[in-house]
Formats: sequence, structure tokens, C-alpha cells
Amino acid sequence: MPDQLDRTDRLILKHLQKDGRMTNADLAAAIHVSAATCHRRTQRLFDEGYIRSVRAEIDPHKVGRGALVIVGVVLDRSTPESFAAFERAIRKLPFVLDCHLVAGDFDFFLKVRVRDMADFNRLHGEMLIALPGVRQTRTFFVMKEVIDNAPLDF
Repeated sequence: MPDQLDRTDRLILKHLQKDGRMTNADLAAAIHVSAATCHRRTQRLFDEGYIRSVRAEIDPHKVGRGALVIVGVVLDRSTPESFAAFERAIRKLPFVLDCHLVAGDFDFFLKVRVRDMADFNRLHGEMLIALPGVRQTRTFFVMKEVIDNAPLDF
């Protein structure tokens, strides 16, 4: 599908990744097309699923979720049923930002935002280890966020 994107489409996507609040007029001026062309192209990118959503990026420190934790999860069984049960349950936990099925020593990696280590300890003891099929977790407290949610380069 990336080969279906021309230069104008790519410019629209790159600008919107940097600032999703750009007005259509400002975006059109930045990429040197008419406002009507820009609007039509942007709408097509939404309609075809290239742009999944536009949302605000919240500063986690300002809302009391300054601690970032990566959690490796190992399930007790590697079956489609155990994976599905875990995935259904993990979707219900609002403090989990990302959940990825991975290959290697772990089955899943979770990205979690909490207030502090004590907050994570409580959530881990009450919720994470109680998820279906969880045999083991390994926790990585992020000391410094060097790159977080960088724009896609394509």
C-alpha cells in the first residue's frame, strides 16, 4: 500500500504526524496545494485507513502518570485460547497503554503508565498477576524516555 501514496499524500501524513491540529488552510499552504485538494486528499487518507485517528498527546507528568513501566509477561500455556483470554482481559485495564504479542523469552510486552513505583506495585499485585494464564512477569522501570511515540518515517 505505501506505493499508492504519492508525494502530496506523504507530505500530508508527515505534517499531520507533527501537528494534528493544523487547519486545512495551513496544511494546504505547507504542502503547496489548494485547500480543496488538501481537504479531499486528507479525507481520502482517513477513508482508506492511512490515518486511524487524531488525538491529543497528554503530558503524563501533568496528569499524575509520570512513571513509565515496561512489563514482560509469560503465560503458562502457548495456545490460541490462552492468548485470546489474556488479550480480552488486558484490554480492560486502563493503565495499559500498549500490549504487544512478541516472539522470544516473553509472550507479551506491556507499556504501563502509573503515578509511581508504589502505584505500580499495587496494580501488579492486584491486577496484572491475576490476569488469565499469567505465569511470570518481569518489570522494567524506565529511567529516561529518550524517544517516545516518534512519527513514522516512510
